[in-house]
Amino acid sequence: MKSVIRAAAVLTLSAVVPFAAHAHKAWLLPSSTVLSGKDDIAVTVDAAASNDLFYFDHRPLRLESLVVTGPDGAKVEAENKSTGKFRSSFDLPLKAPGTYRVSLVMDGAFARYKEDGQEKRWRGRAENIAKEIPASATDLVVTQNVRRIETFVTSGSPDDAALKPTGVGLELEPVTHPNDLVEKSEAEFKLVLDGKPAPGVKVEIVRGGIRYRNQLGETTVTTDDNGVFKYTWPEAGMYWIEANVSDDKTTIKDAKERRAGYSATFEVLPE
Repeated sequence: MKSVIRAAAVLTLSAVVPFAAHAHKAWLLPSSTVLSGKDDIAVTVDAAASNDLFYFDHRPLRLESLVVTGPDGAKVEAENKSTGKFRSSFDLPLKAPGTYRVSLVMDGAFARYKEDGQEKRWRGRAENIAKEIPASATDLVVTQNVRRIETFVTSGSPDDAALKPTGVGLELEPVTHPNDLVEKSEAEFKLVLDGKPAPGVKVEIVRGGIRYRNQLGETTVTTDDNGVFKYTWPEAGMYWIEANVSDDKTTIKDAKERRAGYSATFEVLPE
């Protein structure tokens, strides 16, 4: 029997993903990443957190924080949103040619404190801290959690208008287009933190289909001084990447630490 990654804590994504509970992998999976044609072009995207990549075995990701950026840089509305026991899903109409950036963008807080001598934990939106944590709480420690989960879809020829970083949190600035990935070929990406290069960040890369192999087969690469990392895809398939950083650049009152995370799903095509 193959070993399966099990979580030591429950992963909640309605507001934020705390890193300590991130044994489950959170991902977006489009039905297609590269399409051609002019009429009625659309994709369906699934959103879930799971033990095995791209299988629905844990819980759905909530869609309140969904942001889709179209080829002209404007926001695109998803259709037919739904959330079930193990996954959320939605349809994305591709009415204009070009590349679409599909993102779940979360900015929340995690707090530890004592009440009547008992250790307590709280997780939610920053604006709710004051009303949901008792004023009598002691030893309060607040951490800001900023996370972005993404995938990319292109109709027709790829472009890069939707790929520009927002300047908030940890983001991917593609050098190689994310819908132009081919097995045995090297891809180059850049990680930026608040719009600036993020050096020395470890990036985990995992190929999908781990349910059907004995080893996870993950690879870890590190960004260089310019925030750049390179990777040669060993074979075709769906891949997932993740990176996390911590610093003290919080935007939440009383928070001393900010944790920023990024993950994305890519499709690598055959030669």
